[in-house]
Amino acid sequence: MSEDKKPVHPVINKRKLEDRRRFMRTVVLGVVSVGIPLLGLTPMARGWESRMRPPGALDETDFLSSCIKCGQCVQVCPVSAIKLDDITHGFGIGVPYIDSRAQACDFSCDAVQCILACPTGSLTYNKPAFLPVRAGAKMSQPPILLAKEKDPEPTLNLAERTGLAVVVRPDSCLARQGKGFKGAARAPGFAGAMRFIEVDRWKPIPLNDHPFDVELCDLCVRTCPIKGAISLETMQGKDGSSYKLPIVHEACVGCGVCEMVCPTEPASIVVEARKVWEAV
Repeated sequence: MSEDKKPVHPVINKRKLEDRRRFMRTVVLGVVSVGIPLLGLTPMARGWESRMRPPGALDETDFLSSCIKCGQCVQVCPVSAIKLDDITHGFGIGVPYIDSRAQACDFSCDAVQCILACPTGSLTYNKPAFLPVRAGAKMSQPPILLAKEKDPEPTLNLAERTGLAVVVRPDSCLARQGKGFKGAARAPGFAGAMRFIEVDRWKPIPLNDHPFDVELCDLCVRTCPIKGAISLETMQGKDGSSYKLPIVHEACVGCGVCEMVCPTEPASIVVEARKVWEAV
């Protein structure tokens, strides 16, 4: 056997293999130790996103610190508007929220059962005196629920709004374009439900089981459950032309029905979580 092809000693082979394994373990552990915290930042960062909370929710910091994620509010909601956040939302894991576009709170329960069911006061009719009320969050007067308007007590016992409706895409609004609407408000397969007083005061039905036929679209106005919260008003354009546009008023509580029923995609009107009323 030639000198340049000497056999490698088994001990040397074993040592090299062990060194290689040790190096790979170090690399893997390094990736894991760095990667896990980085992965954790994603849900934490998303947890800072504004989320619409159920009616009567405390301000976000107080709400998150007092909610015990029991799910009682979820169980009593008659339209299943309240969901629990998952792991992708960091600080909000297991915390109740409402996605108005998918399913709004239409107050089908009349008495805001989620507040009654909350065991910790995270959802409350009356905020404790030591907790401040943000300017513009307080309702100037108790909101009148249209479904209860003829009852001896027609108001909802809500002291603060959870958000405010905003026409964020006026150019896509059908009323702004002078267009009517006929048919189901949302695309086929949409699962959202709400109650219509003319159908049944107590029983919510699928939104798409109640088609519309209007010469000028006013779905957000005609389905709003709160009296005086939104109206269709005549506006004046810069060129002197007139057009109609939904106008949100101080009575808005941020229920999200207008966002759910808006037939444009994406919605021309949305509810911005924790937005307050600003007098103009």
